[in-house]
Amino acid sequence: MKTKALITGITGMVGSHLVDFLLENTDWIIYGMCRWRSPLDNIEHLLSRANKKDRIDFIYGDLCDYISLQNVVEESKPDYVFHLAAQSYPMTSFTSPLQTLDTNILGTERLLEALRKCKGIDPVIHVCSSSEVFGRVPREKLPINEECSFHPASPYAISKIGTDLAGRFHAEAYGQRVVVTRMFTHTGPRRGDVFAESTFAKQIAMIEQGMIPPVVKTGNLNSLRTWSDVRDAVRAYYMLVTVNPVPGEYYNIGGTFSCTVGDMLKYLISVSTHKDLIKVEQEKTRLRPLDADLQVPDTTKFKKHTGWEPQIPFEKTMQDLLDYWRGQVASGKRLLTR
Repeated sequence: MKTKALITGITGMVGSHLVDFLLENTDWIIYGMCRWRSPLDNIEHLLSRANKKDRIDFIYGDLCDYISLQNVVEESKPDYVFHLAAQSYPMTSFTSPLQTLDTNILGTERLLEALRKCKGIDPVIHVCSSSEVFGRVPREKLPINEECSFHPASPYAISKIGTDLAGRFHAEAYGQRVVVTRMFTHTGPRRGDVFAESTFAKQIAMIEQGMIPPVVKTGNLNSLRTWSDVRDAVRAYYMLVTVNPVPGEYYNIGGTFSCTVGDMLKYLISVSTHKDLIKVEQEKTRLRPLDADLQVPDTTKFKKHTGWEPQIPFEKTMQDLLDYWRGQVASGKRLLTR
């Protein structure tokens, strides 16, 4: 029997890159959980393989529907689970806090229960928390290690604390092989346009094509972030579940290059064909009511356990992100200027 992996949230940026990695580097059968209405743009290149059931199969499921999760687990009977599905936009969580809490906390609990009650399986389960759980961290506590206290700065962050604790609880109480990650800022091609670096790259690509005036609209540019590439992130997730996974453990994962959001934007503008024309303008609607403005990780624990190291430099990540949006703009798609 071949190894089987279940990826929740396979249509997202991370899920789509993870399935790319697994198809290239393993012989696993991959089941991707998605909602019937999920956009398929990020996995469009895999649809012909899915149609032929060539190592990839999509199963409809929803974190807010327990019966659908039971069906997903019974059909896939996975050896590995990568739980990536979530309401993942911090800004959206301020206007939709209840949906965020339900999807992320109760949705994780529903999935873990479905996995626990399915007979004949004992998968290694990756529960994806977030660096946002640390929230408002004093500068003297940088870099942030795993034992830093939680101080959430959004309903999304609160929901990820629940996700984090639910995963660890299931490992301790029921003996499920759950490991938890707090991934710090990670980006690259296919990043959703509601995130800062991606909306900047999108706006720049639209400016280059004359679709909008040469002004990049921004939110808070002072937040300090440590940047990593999504392709390094999914390699980390693979190593997380395959390199001596320890149930109940929790790890910070992130890059090595840190700069403010403003400096990241300056770099994107510097590689634009219109760099001498572009201006920057803050827009109040892009500001969060509260922001986690110091996000610099200590990743010693994860690196020591797995040997993982990030390989893709910041400059390539940003160039690839900008080129991705250039391709989207050139495709003729109609795009919102968000």
